[in-house]
Amino acid sequence: MFIACGTCNHYFVTHDPKRPWGCHKFGFKSNILPSQEIKKSTGIECAYFSSKAVKVSSGRDLNGK
Repeated sequence: MFIACGTCNHYFVTHDPKRPWGCHKFGFKSNILPSQEIKKSTGIECAYFSSKAVKVSSGRDLNGK
């Protein structure tokens, strides 16, 4: 199973160029995506992946039309 960190509630982007991605759940920053770091360290897929809620557009523009 492929886990896309960008769609996870726990994923965040840092301002550190050497460690640009992080995971709030595991509490770390890394130079590779958190799901890849977890797989490399433990040998299993991330157990705490939590999909972000999908925002549905109303179809209206900013002027309410």
